[in-house]
Amino acid sequence: MAILALPPSAAGTVQAQTPPQGAAPAGAAVLLPRLSGEIELDGVVDEPAWNEIDPFPMTMYTPVFGGELTEATEIRIGHDDRFLYVSGRMWDSEPDQIRTNTFYRDQYSGDDIIAVVIDSYNDHETAVWFVTNPAGVRQDRTVSNDAQFTSGMPMNADWNSHWDVATSRTEEGWFAEFRIPFSTLGFQAAGGEVTMGLIVYRLVARKNERQLYPAIDPKWGGLGFAKPSQAQRVVLRNVHQSTPIYATPYSLAGFSRSPEAGQYDPTAEAGIDVKYSPTSNLALDMTANTDFAQVEADDQQINLTRFALFFPEKRQFFQERASTFDFNTGGFFNRLFHSRQIGLNQGEVVRIYGGGRAVGRAGGTDFGFLNMQTAAHRDRSSENVGVLRVRQQVFNPYSTVGAMVTTRLGSHGRNNAAYGLDAALRVTGDEYVLLQWAHTFDEATEQAGGLEPGLLRARWERRRDDGFSYHGEFVRAGRDYVPGLGFQLRKDFTSGGGRLRYRRFADAESPLRSRAANVRTVHFFRNADRSAESREITSEIELEFKGGARLTTGVTSSFESVADSFAISDVSVAPGNYWFHAGNAMLMLARSDSFRGEFNASAGGFYGGSRLAAALNPAWNVSKHLELTAGYEVNRLSFSEQSTGTTAHLGSLKVQAALNPRVSMTAFAQYNNVDRRTAMNARFRYHFREGTDLWVVYNERLYHAAEHRTPHSGGRTLLVKYSHAFVR
Repeated sequence: MAILALPPSAAGTVQAQTPPQGAAPAGAAVLLPRLSGEIELDGVVDEPAWNEIDPFPMTMYTPVFGGELTEATEIRIGHDDRFLYVSGRMWDSEPDQIRTNTFYRDQYSGDDIIAVVIDSYNDHETAVWFVTNPAGVRQDRTVSNDAQFTSGMPMNADWNSHWDVATSRTEEGWFAEFRIPFSTLGFQAAGGEVTMGLIVYRLVARKNERQLYPAIDPKWGGLGFAKPSQAQRVVLRNVHQSTPIYATPYSLAGFSRSPEAGQYDPTAEAGIDVKYSPTSNLALDMTANTDFAQVEADDQQINLTRFALFFPEKRQFFQERASTFDFNTGGFFNRLFHSRQIGLNQGEVVRIYGGGRAVGRAGGTDFGFLNMQTAAHRDRSSENVGVLRVRQQVFNPYSTVGAMVTTRLGSHGRNNAAYGLDAALRVTGDEYVLLQWAHTFDEATEQAGGLEPGLLRARWERRRDDGFSYHGEFVRAGRDYVPGLGFQLRKDFTSGGGRLRYRRFADAESPLRSRAANVRTVHFFRNADRSAESREITSEIELEFKGGARLTTGVTSSFESVADSFAISDVSVAPGNYWFHAGNAMLMLARSDSFRGEFNASAGGFYGGSRLAAALNPAWNVSKHLELTAGYEVNRLSFSEQSTGTTAHLGSLKVQAALNPRVSMTAFAQYNNVDRRTAMNARFRYHFREGTDLWVVYNERLYHAAEHRTPHSGGRTLLVKYSHAFVR
């Protein structure tokens, strides 16, 4: 049985053809064959069963869509009763130029790669994404919101799952074999058949050549090559998901020292995480005495605004189909539910006694439930937190309506609850409309009723990245809107804004891949008196080069009405109305180079004064065993009328070393002169297999007070953690 009615010898003819423009790779679903024999997972790709399957016809995605491929690629997929198998033969005319830059798990460092993206629930919106490089280093991530950036980051690189891959290398190229359990994928069966969406690709890093199947049009933008709605629909017959139980107990021991205690206090903990999928479309996670000691430290930020900072979720327990719980309420960060509100309080860890979560899909309905119990911490009582999310597909595969409920209940003190209703509808073609209403109830707030405890949002957008695209958005949040388990930058405001963008792809002879022009604006008004609180108008020119580099230049005009003074480092911004303007430039080197990074500069006005700023974020792979990443941000603020000024520095250095894909170490140091603080986080990992790890974690904070010649410790911890997954 063959996947496609094309013999391997015809692959070159297919590759040279220009793919159809505009439309999604629709049409009849492709049948994925059952393997005729066993596959030994060694990365050699020499089993006879592979030769009975024809490879997918690949299309050049970058640097020139539909261009002639420079290297031959054969990617095949088959399955048995329990696993989906993927093989890749990545032939290379210059095998000594194949890039293997890292041994570090979940790290893309400019390597050659092969990847498979699977919309396993066939919902045209979410997918799981498996990647490897020539050293067999695994990356796994999830895709949400159909790979659109309209509601925050649509890719979650912190998700990890159970799967295997092996690779090999010869003078002809490199080769890979994936084995992905159906229990990892999750799916829905109907009439003995399972329909999924499938995308496979290869990246030849030194050429920035991405070869793709199916032939997805680049008009979809940055993550268009992993867009679930544009995946090829495939069918598997007579497959049944196994239902293993993964029980992962952990034990932890170490010590901590705080300046207040003045002595080393020993600590010892034990707990367990259990993962179980009773059916192919339901995943259950349960935890007792949850611990996240091995999670990497947050990136420090310099706050130049009067609003709170947002930090993303990195803890593994909250990653499984995390997009099910998405309820974005405008901007990149605002949301009705943010899982970092659980188990963290003002940056400090709060003990989680335990809890559980269930996520799945039935028919066209996505559902998620989470409940956890936390301990008391400082002025916060012990709490029970809960989230329920339901989202139903309507009208077409690209439209949904949904609801969310969150509760935060204290054993004594403050209780908070919220609900939200949303509809994301594809109106026609690339035109989408989003409607949302959220309402909160808070014991500590005397609610006025009406719109005051609520948030209303409406958005119209054109989702494409070739030619004209645009969006317009309206948001109103009342003064009593308090999402106790969410994140909201501003309160009691009404905003409106939009963006107009034009992008055009260049021809094959140009060094540019595309050119784009953007104009965007947003305006915030206080609900109390309708006065303007903030305005911003930005115009930008973007150039994308065929090698993968990007250059963006622009001008931003800002208005800020400051009601109360606020501090930035050791200066204060006085109340008043300020108009100021700034120019900025950003250069991002190709991510496929061994030396890469992003470099930013800006200059202009700032709250009646001036601001000069630069940010340098280079990364360099010294070898596949060692990667160095540095960061330096400087902001020079001057206020001539007040004869004051300040310079804020933020520096970081990360060293990632790996002996092989199993043994690795990370050392991460950050210095912030605003807080006069250095934070250090070092993590050693021995990865026996998925779910079984030994971690050694060291954390320390150093404060650089002016009265001390040498820094003094603000606390340190040393922990050893072992977790072992039992599979039944």
